[in-house]
Amino acid sequence: MEKIRAGIIGVGFIGAVHIEQLRRLGNVEVVALADEAGAEQKAANLYVPKAYSDYKEMIEKENLDSVHICTPNFTHYDIAMYAMERGLHVICEKPMTCTVEEAKKLAAFAKEKGVINAMNFNCRFYPMAYQMREMVRSGKVGDIYTVHGGYLQDWLYLDTDYSWRLDPKFTGASRAFADIGSHWIDLVEFVTGLKVTEVMADFAIFHKTRKKPTRPIDTYSGMALRPEDYEEVPIETEDWATVLFHFENGGCASCNISQVYAGRKNQMIVSIGGSKCAMHWDSENSNAIWVGRRERDNGELVKDPSILEEKTKGVISYPGGHVEGFPDTFKQNFKRIYAAIAGGAREDYACFDDGLREMVLCEKIVQSAKERRWVAIDE
Repeated sequence: MEKIRAGIIGVGFIGAVHIEQLRRLGNVEVVALADEAGAEQKAANLYVPKAYSDYKEMIEKENLDSVHICTPNFTHYDIAMYAMERGLHVICEKPMTCTVEEAKKLAAFAKEKGVINAMNFNCRFYPMAYQMREMVRSGKVGDIYTVHGGYLQDWLYLDTDYSWRLDPKFTGASRAFADIGSHWIDLVEFVTGLKVTEVMADFAIFHKTRKKPTRPIDTYSGMALRPEDYEEVPIETEDWATVLFHFENGGCASCNISQVYAGRKNQMIVSIGGSKCAMHWDSENSNAIWVGRRERDNGELVKDPSILEEKTKGVISYPGGHVEGFPDTFKQNFKRIYAAIAGGAREDYACFDDGLREMVLCEKIVQSAKERRWVAIDE
């Protein structure tokens, strides 16, 4: 079978994960990467045959079938449009763009061109998160009353922590919610099958200024710099967000999103209260869900394909007792995307319409935080 030819645009932490997980599929060949900084060395480190400093040159020369966009948010629109104009399938990191208008244009153009379009909302494919979805769909959870949880990190805990994600020119009006809260609400709507109808949000910026390094550092690097290596810059995007949601069925949800919560490196929690049982999933214990009941004993359901819902088995690669986590979710997402590229039907992965949905939700959340009121999604 001829392999699907993929190119990766942007090779920081996430771009490297894309490359590693695509190689696990078998039917995809990463033939080239593009990065404005150090492309040749990155290609050598990751054993990618070709390197380009200009993504347009890569697209024009490499006869690609697909591209993965792993660059800062403000570049997504131009790259995706350029690739789709040339008939390429596009897999994009979240958030989709910096504005709702850009997201609308990309979603519409993808339909016009008939290309496969996908967002990397990989958290859908943690096996036990997916199991919660299947339990909801089978009726085992009953009507959804409440959802609560959040997403906590500490990589921006100190005022000396800095990233391009702190600059709204590169990210848009939201930072913490757009970056990680988007994963949380996408997973909640995916698992429950419910749509949010209105939101109430509160934001906080704890570091009003931060010390921006005057020389490059990598995300999550923990590199120590000297005082003379910094410049003081004002911060305009949120360190923390709390959001209330109303669902179309009358149910309620709440979440706390923070990038300044000491000790939590990358923890997502989703707790669902239904009319038949409750479920609690924690990404730091990702291979199990707690199931709570009123009339009998509570219990922990541990990942084991022999006892889980039939569709859940499709997102599991290893037997019970063999842990699957963050990188495996990318593999499972890409497996479905590339099955569609190969001619199959779309199954469960997030497309550009889902990316647009998260952009709309984020815009309304930002509006609510500014105006300090409930905001309807269709307002």
